[in-house]
This record gives sequence, structure tokens and C-alpha cells, in this order.
Amino acid sequence: MGICSMAFLRLSSNAHNPWMVSRHSKWQVVFFILCFYGVDVIYCNARYSITEEMPEGSFVGNIDKDLGIEISRLISGKARVVTKGGRQYVDLSRDKGTLVVKERIDREELCKQTTPCSFSFDLIAENPIQLHRVTVEVQDINDNAPLFPKENVNLEVSENAISGTRFPLDSAIDTDVGLNGIQSYKLHPTDSFKLEVHSQTDGSKYIEMVLQRELDREERDEIKLVLVATDGGSPQKSGTVKIHVTVLDVNDNVPVCKQSVFKTEVRENSPAGTVIGTVSAADADEGVNGQVSYSFAVASKEARELFEINTDTGEIRLLDHLDYESQNSYQINIKARDKGGLADTCKIVIDVIDENDNSPTIQLMSFSNTLPENSPVGTTVAVINVEDADSGKNGLVQCSINKNTPFKIESSLTDYYSLVTDDMLDRESLAEYNITILVSDQGINVRHANKTLNVKISDVNDNPPVFEFEEYKTFVSENNSPGLTIMTVKANDADWGPNAQLSYFLKDEDMRGAPLSSLVSVDSHTGTIHAVKSFDFEQLKSFAFNVTARDGGSPPLSSEVTITINIQDQNDNNDNAPQVLYPVQTGASVVAEIVPRAADVGYLVTKVVAVDVDSGQNAWLSYKLQKATYRALFEVSLQNGEIRTVRQVTDKDAVKQKLTVVVEDNGQPSRSAVVSINVAVADSFPEVLSEFTDFTHGKLYDESLTFYLVLALAAVSFLFITCVVVIISVKIYRWRQSSFLYQSNLPVIPYYPPYYADTGVTGTLPHGYNYEVCMTTDSRKSDCKFSTLGGQNVLVVDPSFTETMQRSMKEKNILEKSEQQEMKTIIKKTLNHLTHCVYVPGSFACLCKARINKEYTEFYLLISLF
Repeated sequence: MGICSMAFLRLSSNAHNPWMVSRHSKWQVVFFILCFYGVDVIYCNARYSITEEMPEGSFVGNIDKDLGIEISRLISGKARVVTKGGRQYVDLSRDKGTLVVKERIDREELCKQTTPCSFSFDLIAENPIQLHRVTVEVQDINDNAPLFPKENVNLEVSENAISGTRFPLDSAIDTDVGLNGIQSYKLHPTDSFKLEVHSQTDGSKYIEMVLQRELDREERDEIKLVLVATDGGSPQKSGTVKIHVTVLDVNDNVPVCKQSVFKTEVRENSPAGTVIGTVSAADADEGVNGQVSYSFAVASKEARELFEINTDTGEIRLLDHLDYESQNSYQINIKARDKGGLADTCKIVIDVIDENDNSPTIQLMSFSNTLPENSPVGTTVAVINVEDADSGKNGLVQCSINKNTPFKIESSLTDYYSLVTDDMLDRESLAEYNITILVSDQGINVRHANKTLNVKISDVNDNPPVFEFEEYKTFVSENNSPGLTIMTVKANDADWGPNAQLSYFLKDEDMRGAPLSSLVSVDSHTGTIHAVKSFDFEQLKSFAFNVTARDGGSPPLSSEVTITINIQDQNDNNDNAPQVLYPVQTGASVVAEIVPRAADVGYLVTKVVAVDVDSGQNAWLSYKLQKATYRALFEVSLQNGEIRTVRQVTDKDAVKQKLTVVVEDNGQPSRSAVVSINVAVADSFPEVLSEFTDFTHGKLYDESLTFYLVLALAAVSFLFITCVVVIISVKIYRWRQSSFLYQSNLPVIPYYPPYYADTGVTGTLPHGYNYEVCMTTDSRKSDCKFSTLGGQNVLVVDPSFTETMQRSMKEKNILEKSEQQEMKTIIKKTLNHLTHCVYVPGSFACLCKARINKEYTEFYLLISLF
């Protein structure tokens, strides 16, 4: 809302300015501002007054002070002067806030005889749009002298002309107006004639020379007069015409016009040659003295170019095309003169009737071709000027725009319209509008004009990303390769440009103790999800996480989607093969299952126990005998892995039997494990011992051992056996004497690998032998425990008996001191490195493994219990 005010300023003229009329004249500046309410546009009017012919750069008005517009606003708003066609006489000096003359102004060229003379232009500033109508009135200066149509005028006057006879004279023409126009006429000499000046209703003047006394041709047959026309300027200017009067013989009747004023009308589209009207005058004389001729007495230059009069008939015709918009009325003084020189003067007024011959014009004053979609209702898009040069209904215009658009047209000022938003905009619905402005006048033959504006809607980040699915679920086979493409999530954003550029990222979460980023990753540009590691169904069957899609707007908008990944179990070469829990496979195991030669058919030798950590059919296990010394003696159960005899043992059967059992799962492809089982067919331990070395999986002694090492091991074995026999015999004797043996309720502790339990009554070993092997990397903490069902002996071998053994050696003095010291060292090293002691079923001995040197050279000791 602007502040409206009205001021009238009167400034003293510059005495040194040659363009001023006089040093006492005033330069008037009329400033009037009308302000109308608008959203972004302020409309005001201002009026200034200057004199014509001012030099370029002359000061016209101070916009900064008069309109209250700061210079910074003029510069930032790119204020400019806009004229509607024609020439631009005034320009704007933005940095000073003043209006100055751009080119010389000739009032006579600009307005001819019209007063007051003024021109208008528009002053427009943008962001926000401000519109000011400025009118500059051009005041006349005395730069033109009066000018008569002819330099000489010849008059014929009858000698019997009575006093008071009038003789019309052509008036002088002065293009200046007001005081600068013609102010007086003087006739010299004035002894016979005097001059009378008459004013007309339109402000013009015509003159008549009046006879003061009768003429006597015989006394004076001609009179020479000088007519002077003087204007009121400063300095004054004048024009003269010489009048030559010839005195004629008697013609005593003057022509008389039938009407002093004739009025007629003509349409502006009338063709050339059209008869506009006829003037007539009567002369009572007869003959030549009664013949009247007609001519234009006083007529403007334009009237003489447009009209002609028939000198004999007084008929007035149109010479050229009329333009109502240039001039809508003409006044012509017509002189009716007879042959005797007597004349009368009448006037004809010609009114031009307007035709609807001008189409409305549309001028775009300001236009914002791009609007953000969040623009409020009422935002100004464009300011247009609509005019029609016609008058009346022909010049009344109606302005409208095409329907079904979120815009409307409003009238803001006379001939000005504003295009504003009428509803909220949505770029996603429609990104641009072609708005056609339709203008029509109200004439009989309606004329139209139109102008199309293309308005683009710029995007605002008002739409969050939307995923194609509310939730994503997929399956991934385990043992996948790292970097595997799991799936691609995709979101769409209805916005445009940077507001629709999406990036994807994971919401970091803790996934069972590990960060989510250690399992999967997402491509920030494509939304492709990759596996970071190889999945294991047995460790992780499924997991869910969130992926966030964020756009590039400011502020950014985002949305999340949940992704569930299910791991599918596989049974390929990279997954889990069956694991054999029993019998335990070691690199140099000498464990053997003993089968009595008297064993019946179906005798349970042992049971292969295996598990598969896969699930489903991948964990279904089957057992089959792959390799046996004598295949016909044993068979393995397909379902539970039990190894039984299929016939009676004969004397031809070898003592040692080696079986190879293959355990396969039911996966595709299937995976398998192989276990080797040593079976001894014998009734006594010596038979087993004779074949003992053959039960090992490899040589008992490393071929790389030196001869001295073998000798040392033999000595150690001998000493160890002796000590163990003595110590264990004593302990067993004491233990048997204890009542604890018969009252003990200790359970039999079977050996199973970790995570395995067998609750079946058949067990995985022969019913007569259950044992537990406890091993550590430190032989001083290893032990061997065994028991037999039904009250059989329980043997405990504890490597802590080293000190007892040494003490016994000292008491018996078996070796010399030097040999004793060396042997102690060897025994100590050996016993300290015992790592594995296993009771041999069906015998009274333990098999122990030891390592001596740093290279972990391994050998086995068979320790007899008695």
C-alpha cells in the first residue's frame, strides 16, 4: 500500500536559461499521485511542467523527492521510462533520481494548436513492481512569428461603397499559442479604412477591414495599406502583409451568406471525393456584379489538405482519408465574394464521426515468466496496458483470460490490468501454463486482440521420495561371494531437478552384536544392495534393516523402507560337511576296537557318531562302508552308523582290521566325511600288542629321528613302564582295600566331543568299555581315567608322579650319578610333554603321546599297568 499525496510546487525560472519565456516567468510543477491497493504493484500519477525547446539534459523533475522513491530503489528495481509508441522526450537518471530532457521538444510539432500541450509516459520499477504515470506539460515559448498566407493582398472596392463596408482579410497564422500567439493587428494608414478584429468560439480570430468613408475613384483610384500582426511574446514578433486596394466602379450590393454558421458531419472512413456540405450566399445585383465565388478565408493547413470548395457552387468535398483519432472537428471560414469585390464571410463546422477502425493494443509492461509453485494466491505475474484509439463504445475494452487456469485478470488502473494467481500452484500437476489474454472493444464491428504468455512453474521440494513397495523381501543363498548384488530398491520423487535427485543409505543398526555395515552395503546412487560378506545360514537365518532415500532439496525430504533378507541353506563345497564326533580322529591314533573271536553275528563293534550343522535335508546323514580289509566280516547301518559283524569270526580272519566309513548328507550336491576305524580281532592283549604298530595311521617314529633319539626313547620307555607298574600296583592295592570302591555311586563318564550328547542305552562303544580322555597342552595337567562296568578296575594315570619316580631311583641306586642325572633330565622332559593318554580297551595298558623338542617330534609310549 503506497502513501498517496498531492503537492503543487511553483519554482522560479532560471534567469540564465534562454529557453524561458521571461526572467519573471515561473516553472510550474504539478505533482499529483493516486495510489491503489495491489499485492506487488503500486500505481501513482505525477505531473510536471516544462518549456519547449529546452536543451538535452535539462532538469524536468526530482522523482526521488516528489514520488518518495529512493535512488537505491530506482537502481535495484531497474526503473525505466516506458513510452507507448512515438518518441521518448524524457529520460530517467537513476543514480540522481531525476527526470531530464532526452531530446528537443517542439510544442508546435507535438500538439499543434492544442492547449494545454502535454505528453505522458510510464515509470516502472520491478521487484516489487511499481508503476507511475508521469505527465509533462510543455509550455509554449515565442519561437514563431505571425505569418500571413500571402505577402500581398489585392482588393477591389467600388467607389460607391458605403461607409462601414467590410472587407474580410486573411488572418495571420502564428503556431504559438496563448500570449505567444497573435495578440493584435494594426493597419496603416487608417484614413480610409479601419481594422476590426473578431474572436470566434474556438478561440481563433478573423479580421475585417472596414471602410470609414466613401471612396472617390476619380480622386483616388488605389490605396496601399500595410497590415501588421503582432504577438504577445517577449520579445514581440510580428508579420506584415501589403494590401493593394483598387477602387472600382459602382457595385452597391454585397453577397450575403444564408447562414452565418453551417454544420455538417462526416464519417472518418468516408472515401475521397465525398461531398461534405454546401455553403451558399445571395447577391441582389445582376449580371457580373451578382456572380458570387467561394473560397476558404481562414483554414488550417490540415483543413486545406483534407477539404476543397467549389468556387462556383460552394460545394465542399473530401480530399483525403480522415482520422478521428488525430482530429475530430474542423472549423473553416468561407468567403463569398461577388465580381464587384463585395464579400461576406460564413463559417462551416465539420464534425468527424468515429468508426471502429482501431483494434485494441496490448503492451506488456512487466512480466515474471517463472513462478515458484508455493507462490501465495494473489501473486502478480504480469502488468499489461490495454488501449483502443477509438472513442465511445468503440474505445471501451474488455479484458479476459482463458478459463481453467489458476490465474485471473484484475483491473488495477485505467487501461492497466494485472495478471495474478487465483489458486495454489502445483508443478507436479502442470509445469507450465500458456495464458492467452483476450481483449475486445464494444463497437458494432467488434475488434479483438490477444497475447499469449508462457508461465513456467519452478519446483519446490514439497514431495518426499516414495518407494515402489512398502516392504522388500528377498532370499539369498548362503556361502555367497562378497559383493554379491542382492537386490535394488528404487524410490520415485515427484519433484524435479535437484529436488528429485535421490541418494540411498543404510540406517546404521546393531545386527546381533555387529554393525549392519559389516553385512550389507547400498549404492547411494542406484539403490543396489550388495552383500559385504559371505552369509552362513547356520549363524544367521534372516535379518531386517531400513534403507533411507533422501532427495537433494533444501531442506531435504526422506523416507524409509524395511528390507528383509532370508538366508537359504546350501550344501555346496563351501558349506558344512558332516563332522565325525566319534571315533576321534587324531594324526597318530592307535585306538582300536576289539572284537572277540567268539563274537556272535550282529555283534556291535562300535558306532560312528556324526553331525551336520546344516538344516533340513542338508543335515540328513547316511553311513556306508567304503573300505574294509575283509568286507564280508562287517557292515554299517545306513541310518545310525552302527558297525556290526555280519558273520562269525574265523581263524583265517586277520587280527587287525581297518574300516573306512563314509558319512554323507542329503544335500545337493552332497557333502561327506571319512572316518577310519581300527578293529582288532583278538581274545587277548598280547595279540593286539604284536600288531600294535600297524594300527597307527603313520609310522610311530619319524624317519628324521637320529639313532640317539631312538636310544633315549627306549630307555625312557623302560623306566616309565617300571615306575608305572610299581606305583599303580600300590595304588590299586590300597584302593581295593577301601570301602569306597563298593559304595561308590560315581557315574560312568563317556567321552564325547563338544556339543554332543548320547542318551541312548546302546551307546557308541561296546558295553563293556566306557572311557574319558582328558587332554591339555600341558602334560602335567593331563590324566587318563578308565572304568569298567560291573565293578571293574578304575585306573588313574597322573603325570605328577615324576617326583616319586625320581625318589625311587635314588633309593635303589640303579644308575651311576652321572647317568642318573642325565636320565632325570630326559625323564623330566618326556613326562612334562605328555599330551595324550588313552586307555586301550580290552587290555591293562595306556597309550601316551609325547613331544620332546621344539619341532614337536611325536612318539608313542605303551605303558603297561602291571
